[in-house]
Amino acid sequence: MRIAIVDDIASEREQLSAGLGVQLARLSLDAVIFEYASGSDFLTAAGKERFDLVFLDIYMGNENGVDTAQALRRFDADCMLVFTTISTDHALDGFRVRAFHYLVKPYTEADLAALFDEIIKRLPADDRYIEVNAVGGSIRLRFREILYAEHHQHQIHIYRTDGQETVVRQTFREFCARLADGRFFPCSRGVVVNLEHAGDFDGADFILKNGKRVPVSRDLSKAARMAFGDFLFGRREKR
Repeated sequence: MRIAIVDDIASEREQLSAGLGVQLARLSLDAVIFEYASGSDFLTAAGKERFDLVFLDIYMGNENGVDTAQALRRFDADCMLVFTTISTDHALDGFRVRAFHYLVKPYTEADLAALFDEIIKRLPADDRYIEVNAVGGSIRLRFREILYAEHHQHQIHIYRTDGQETVVRQTFREFCARLADGRFFPCSRGVVVNLEHAGDFDGADFILKNGKRVPVSRDLSKAARMAFGDFLFGRREKR
């Protein structure tokens, strides 16, 4: 994920960047933050490679952040836009450029946490990851790389899309708690599957797109069918 901070005051860019770093770590989001001192510099960069999220100051010397947002919308209709400002007087202008939120200065860590709890619902699923301590050191696995995982003899065996297997020593409960994402479904007391890699559910097994069958406990069959249906419906809604 690419995030831009646009503010003509360096100290405020640095403060926001630090705050974003805390939230990205809290939510296990993989992102690169870029800082720009002017709207014109940001627009030049955005014209070359799009951003997923931009924090845009409204009052920047001779520039107006609303004007920058209007220029952005001429070639990027999807970038999430958050205005950073000392006032919400431009609320109507924000509506016209489809601003996602206003972050009113001075903001707190709680303000950023609440904002990111909403932002994460709209971010690309590919940006989430989990860090695990495997043999040989720490490994960062994107959620999309995990096919399924199972608990066996006090270890979690994580099966990946690249055909590799990662083994970590952790309780199944702790592991599942870190997969706080709607695409993962616990099939039994020791198996969790990534629904984005499931091609079908036959009432007893999830059939993955690679042909692998992941069994589901009989008492979870109904819940599995509903979860799979909800996941497929939600994915269609986002297209």
